[in-house]
Amino acid sequence: MAFESLAPLLNRLPAVTRPEGHVHFKKKLGWTLGILVLYFVLANIPLFGLDKSSIDLFELYRAFFAGASGSLMVLGIGPIVTASIVLQLLVGANVIKMDLTDPHQQAIFQGLQKLLVFVMIALEALPQILGGFMKADAGLAATLGVPVSYITLLLFIQVCMGGVLILYMDEIVSKWGIGSGVGMFIIAGVSQQIVQGLFNWNTDETGIMPIGIIPKWIFMAGPNSGIDLNYIMANKVLFLYNAGILALLSTIAIYLMVVYVESTRIEIPLAHAAVRGARGRFPVKLIYASVLPMILVRALQANIQMVGLILSSKNITILGTYKQGTAVGGLMYYLSPINGPSDWIPSLVGPRFTSLGVAEPALWKIFLHVFTDASMLIIGGIIFALFWVETTGMGAKQVAEKIQKSGMQIPGYRRSSGTLERVMQRYIPKVTVIGGAFIGILTLIASLLGTLGGAGGTGLLLTVSIMYRLYEDIASQQMMEMHPMMRSFFGKE
Repeated sequence: MAFESLAPLLNRLPAVTRPEGHVHFKKKLGWTLGILVLYFVLANIPLFGLDKSSIDLFELYRAFFAGASGSLMVLGIGPIVTASIVLQLLVGANVIKMDLTDPHQQAIFQGLQKLLVFVMIALEALPQILGGFMKADAGLAATLGVPVSYITLLLFIQVCMGGVLILYMDEIVSKWGIGSGVGMFIIAGVSQQIVQGLFNWNTDETGIMPIGIIPKWIFMAGPNSGIDLNYIMANKVLFLYNAGILALLSTIAIYLMVVYVESTRIEIPLAHAAVRGARGRFPVKLIYASVLPMILVRALQANIQMVGLILSSKNITILGTYKQGTAVGGLMYYLSPINGPSDWIPSLVGPRFTSLGVAEPALWKIFLHVFTDASMLIIGGIIFALFWVETTGMGAKQVAEKIQKSGMQIPGYRRSSGTLERVMQRYIPKVTVIGGAFIGILTLIASLLGTLGGAGGTGLLLTVSIMYRLYEDIASQQMMEMHPMMRSFFGKE
């Protein structure tokens, strides 16, 4: 294998040491909360030397990139998910030939992914800085008596440091904490946006109306709001959108949809071969690969948009045109993700384009935009779900081996790894495809509806689903504390 020669280099990459033996639940919880606090601290440390006129290329993707504009966490989990996308596509297309069911090759794959994350940190930082989107503060350079290029280099170092920190913070949570760091950072970022969407008293671009829904309703109920019943009756959609009622209702609807879907599963009965009466069930969820493949789909779209935006800034408009960071024409318009009602309801799309100084798109262009986004979400959801299951040890063969090692078996079947694998093959591949398509449809619905605080339907869907999985992880951790024999089944010892 060509990549065997890289094994010594991959083994020398800095890594968080895995715990030896079982880690107590309270200790795991402490590590998880500690990393969460550190994330919020780093997300509120501004980049030293960044000019206030800088543009955030990933502003529309903050919800699922778990980053914070203008801070050390500006890249968020972008490099991690981009590296995962690149490797999964290369392995899936057999450009890189690897058998991910082999533990040794799976370890090499994970090492390659970490190495590629370091490369992606630099590749995502450089275009933003050299392209003039993240600008060095010329006034600060003059005050310090140094060239502007020094401040630019300092910005690059800070951005890279933030990217490396979030990589190892994710690794600490994965090995010493509960769940995954990537999921926890998404929860933190989206939750913060939702809270701001509810209680933010700052005014919007008009300088009159508060941004938060509750302050907005208080203002609209006051005598000086200037809103009358005739306006409401004549502009129902605009009123529901501007008043935040549509966002509030869609947030509640998305929450209920995700909780219902997450609880839908097929349960395969299991019995212990040596302990009489010891029984259990292996759940194959409808969303078997979780919602993390959707992060990969949106990250792919974000990177495509970044390329288009950089080309457009250099007056190369062959892929599309942009206004204030928003794709308004060409291929990039159709490939841009839907982020809310203002991207597809004609009465809302028109005013938004007019405010950017661009003609309102034709109705067929809006529908084609929605259709393209739907196709990317559903087809991409299936592809990345299949890749995700194979690269994370959730495939039929790996699951069968875990059940075999735990001493469990399916009642009525011969106790062997091959038999278990054949049974799992009946369910896991089919449920993975159906679940990947279904989560793509859910993401589309969530994106069309929009949410509180500008978190986006995709961000909210990811957050609710990850929180549900985190709750299940905590429950399983507590069960293993009470019943130590269960650790062997979960592979914790």
